[in-house]
Amino acid sequence: MPRATNAPASRRRRKRILKQARGFYGARSKLYRQATEAVDRAMKLATIHRKLKKREYRSLWIVRLSAACRQHGMTYSRFIDGLTKAHVALNRKMLSEIAIHDPDGFAKIVAQAKAAIA
Repeated sequence: MPRATNAPASRRRRKRILKQARGFYGARSKLYRQATEAVDRAMKLATIHRKLKKREYRSLWIVRLSAACRQHGMTYSRFIDGLTKAHVALNRKMLSEIAIHDPDGFAKIVAQAKAAIA
């Protein structure tokens, strides 16, 4: 019986890692061990940064909304409270887009929020 090795599978594994490490600097893209460590770290950081990106965008929308609300004599927290009480189901991303591109429409939304609070 011939000796069976794991050559095809291990070669495929190495090629996959080295392909993912393409564009890395120096040995990180050439040598398997360094490439494995670099790719593992890159994947971990990519996951972390995808989460951070969501967080940063939400805070950006909140800052934009806060500035737009203050132009209409209202704070951000009172505005969100008013929208909740008025049963307006718009998320912060859409509200900030409306505030930027349609100031008149945003003024009507603020008026709805003020009416719900009062």
